[in-house]
Amino acid sequence: MKTNIVHHGDCVEILGSKVQKDSVGLIFADPPYNLSGNGLKWKGNKTGGDWYMVNEEWDKMTAPEYLQFTRQWIAGCYRVLKNGGALYIACSYHNIGEVMIVLKQLGFKINNIITWYKTNPMPNMTRRVFTHSTEFVIWAVKGRGWVFNYKELRRINPETQKDGSPKQMRDVWTMPLVQGKERLRDSHNRALHPTQKPEEMLKRIILASSRKGDIVLDPFLGSGTTALVAKQYGRKWIGIEKDKRYVNASLKRLARGKI
Repeated sequence: MKTNIVHHGDCVEILGSKVQKDSVGLIFADPPYNLSGNGLKWKGNKTGGDWYMVNEEWDKMTAPEYLQFTRQWIAGCYRVLKNGGALYIACSYHNIGEVMIVLKQLGFKINNIITWYKTNPMPNMTRRVFTHSTEFVIWAVKGRGWVFNYKELRRINPETQKDGSPKQMRDVWTMPLVQGKERLRDSHNRALHPTQKPEEMLKRIILASSRKGDIVLDPFLGSGTTALVAKQYGRKWIGIEKDKRYVNASLKRLARGKI
């Protein structure tokens, strides 16, 4: 089986045909949240520049379609994960219900739900609800004997004890939405991918739940962050991406090889 490769195509099909069963140690998935549709935007926002709500065709499904899709791709992940393998799934309140139901039905054990507190959340345009400043990352495992590098997480934890000594990493991670040089942009200087995840997030996940030489897979590779961070820390990687624009962007980013 080839590793250090980006597959262009549908993740359900590729997980079932091009990735060996029981071969992957860690999967990070950032699936569609199914929240597109209204095309909201805020041009001239004085606090963070022009803002556009996610509005992509791949993010628009009916509720039954979305539940079926969630079951299909998570089942594919279960197939390729080895015993003790870890699956981390990024989600929000829009889709956490479907993801949790499917994980339990397929026999995954849920170890943690990490809360990502965003220090620079998108603005509250309607002023009719609380500003949404959190997303979640579910950590689930297949079988027993999962990897958890506790000491490494203490070492890299930006939070410390009062005396400066290392501290256990908690399940609330404070970090900003991707910005600055880390953010990939298109020819119009807009964000190339609307849901690009922070490199710091992938660093914590990969160092927590894999060892050097393990295979790390991302079925929704997008801007390529998972593959880039896995490469940086000596892991093998496999990316799957349906949109050719993002495949090309990921390959260019990986060729530069910098974090």
